Amino acid sequence: MKKKDLVLWFKDVRREDVPLVGGKCANLGELFGRVGVPVPNGFAISAYAYRLFLEKTGAQEKIQALCADVDMADIESLETASRKVRTYIEDLSMPEDIQKAILKAYRELCRQIGKKSVAVAVRSSATAEDLPGASFAGQQDTYLNVGEKTLLAAVQRCWSSLFTPRAIVYRKEKGFSDTDVLISVAVQEMVFSVASGVMFTLEPVTGDRGKIVINASWGLGEAIVSGQVTPDEYVVEKGTFKILEKQISKKSKKIVSDRKGSTKWVAVPKSKQEEPALGDDAIVRLAKYGVEIENHYGVAQDIEWAVDEDGKIFILQARPETVYTAGAGEKMEEGKGLVEGEILVRGLGVSPGKGSGRVKIILDVKDISNFQEGDILVTKMTTPDWVPAMKISSGVVTDLGGKTCHAAIVSRELGIPCVVGCENATEILKDGQLVTVAGRRGLVFRGAVAEKEAEKAPPAAVYAPGQAITATKVYVNLSVPEIAEKVARETNADGVGLLRAEHLMLSIGKHPRVLLEEGGDQEMVDTFARGVSQVAEAFFPRPVVYRFLDFKPDEFLELPGGEKYEREHVGPNPMIGYRGQYRYMREDDIFRLELRAIREAREKMGFTNIWVMLPFVRTLTVFRKTVNIMAEEGLAHRGRSDFQLWIMVEVPSACLMIEEFCQEGIDGVSFGTNDLTMLVLGVDRNDTSVQELYNERNLGVLRAIAYTIAVCRKYGVTTSICGQAPSVYPDYLEFMIRCGCTSISVNPDAVVSTRRGVGMVEQKIQLEKALGMVSRPKIAKIPMEKIFFWKFLED
Repeated sequence: MKKKDLVLWFKDVRREDVPLVGGKCANLGELFGRVGVPVPNGFAISAYAYRLFLEKTGAQEKIQALCADVDMADIESLETASRKVRTYIEDLSMPEDIQKAILKAYRELCRQIGKKSVAVAVRSSATAEDLPGASFAGQQDTYLNVGEKTLLAAVQRCWSSLFTPRAIVYRKEKGFSDTDVLISVAVQEMVFSVASGVMFTLEPVTGDRGKIVINASWGLGEAIVSGQVTPDEYVVEKGTFKILEKQISKKSKKIVSDRKGSTKWVAVPKSKQEEPALGDDAIVRLAKYGVEIENHYGVAQDIEWAVDEDGKIFILQARPETVYTAGAGEKMEEGKGLVEGEILVRGLGVSPGKGSGRVKIILDVKDISNFQEGDILVTKMTTPDWVPAMKISSGVVTDLGGKTCHAAIVSRELGIPCVVGCENATEILKDGQLVTVAGRRGLVFRGAVAEKEAEKAPPAAVYAPGQAITATKVYVNLSVPEIAEKVARETNADGVGLLRAEHLMLSIGKHPRVLLEEGGDQEMVDTFARGVSQVAEAFFPRPVVYRFLDFKPDEFLELPGGEKYEREHVGPNPMIGYRGQYRYMREDDIFRLELRAIREAREKMGFTNIWVMLPFVRTLTVFRKTVNIMAEEGLAHRGRSDFQLWIMVEVPSACLMIEEFCQEGIDGVSFGTNDLTMLVLGVDRNDTSVQELYNERNLGVLRAIAYTIAVCRKYGVTTSICGQAPSVYPDYLEFMIRCGCTSISVNPDAVVSTRRGVGMVEQKIQLEKALGMVSRPKIAKIPMEKIFFWKFLED
């Protein structure tokens, strides 16, 4: 069972395994097994291994004590606590069973590669939503050219990187316990690269999605990310793969592996310093890999790559681009009314906006405690340890770096102006000097902009004002109420198509039955009402569809106190066991607490935009009993214009009996394609031995969806989908729209691209109609075996 595995090979990992192996490892597994781009082989040391390490060494209490009294506003206090915790973790003796599992996997990797000893890269991989995996690039650590003798120590250093000052601050700000967060570690065959770099599948400064931007330099890519080298930049046009621009920089040094277990800086021979790091053929090949990866994920990507001595390209990492994909957030207007004084410094504009303040030159991160809020940070280059100062700065200026260096990425995410690659800003600018940073144009002016000109522009979605107006609604999936306001503002989604309840239960930190035993009924009602209201307020008056608790028995078992109540319910396959509506009927006292919370949020707090959805609906009998319980709690749905009851369509019986469910008065359905695919095909989606059979685009799955939509259209019942398929497969999105699906609900990072995709499909259909070409499937009026299906479906 994956959950208790200490080591998982990339070939066995998929992107849905983030809770087990973190975002980095999950993406590597997805790239390795599904996308088909070249990825160095390797394995993940699971988050469970880290948790077991803490349990067996008894480290939790010591860590909590060391972090308990940290003053978040005192950088020295943070650094002291961080240093103590990291040293403590790194000095602990790793339990023997974990050691054996890691070394066994390493030796197997050597065997597969055909070498006695293989150099590996050891990288931290943050799990789930507990850590800023998509923000503040480089939160956790990376170790290169590691051999068997130093592997275990590198793993423990990765584990300890959970306690850098920036990570401690993040957890405190978000209310996470220091010992509840987990981390995985990627161990991957090292590529001894001749050239390497970073690729964005959009223009990272302007957000232009028609371009691919590649940064390249000699040696290992850490030289670019660290900002110590200003790289070459190549811009490629998507679709044609025409190379639009080349900017060749002078690359005087590089990082190399010495094959002795370490890395070092060396000088680049003068004859190669101004040569392009990539030839045209390699640029185009790399760009095509970028498009393949973006098409697979459905969102713009930030990709690390390398070219070895034989000219072979490898993809080392891929993650969603975090600024223009998730929403640009608040940006500073630039250029309107700017009193342009003397230009003091020129560089590369990498984060738009303008900011004024006093120059603070800091050459060593140890001195950032001297940095004051509103200052302009001027330095050689930044690393993740500089983030606390960057967060309170009015702008960032560096001597080194390119569009994909740490300073550039973090500044864009923070929404502060940034100019990099200035070469001598630390020499020209003077401490205390009043300057203005113009981040889009890459300029630093003498003097300050008038206050009214430095105000931030009103927050807007990244695609406004050119946002497509679509007939098909684009909703967003949410789990964490705390991010609702940001998501509502930045994505401009039409509402929340899936608000998961599980995070609210986790925030209480107890099994609900334990809570009831302790008389905590009202605590659960208040927590759920508060969380749901927070989301409803952020999106009001747009609808928020709340899905009732859908923990499976093995997940309930993990809650404190769960062992007492769940052991008997954890069967051989909890995915199809004691869950969903059947559980509500059997344990209606817990279900009624959720109902009271929803009623309180709607009636006492006034959020009438809250609707509800029942998960894992199997039979009409159980459905009717559940609806009766809802009515007893004042949440009858029939005959109400301001309240809707939806059901999840995850079980084939719901598809086959959809007409009867519509006659029962449901207002909407939402397809959960993960479970529906599993149950239509009879394939356990957690069983790696049959994963090649698991396919959301299988004809049987699509026929079930198409038939359900057709019947719902007949009864005027709205239809939606909250699975991953539409944001992953463009053809799936088109299929859903052509069938008549009325809304698509996706994760926050996919709202922008999904709305654009919906607009394109709807425009295509309108053009077909105008030309008399469109053929809408009339599935409800013909036998199921003759249901319309598209040429791309699997036969």
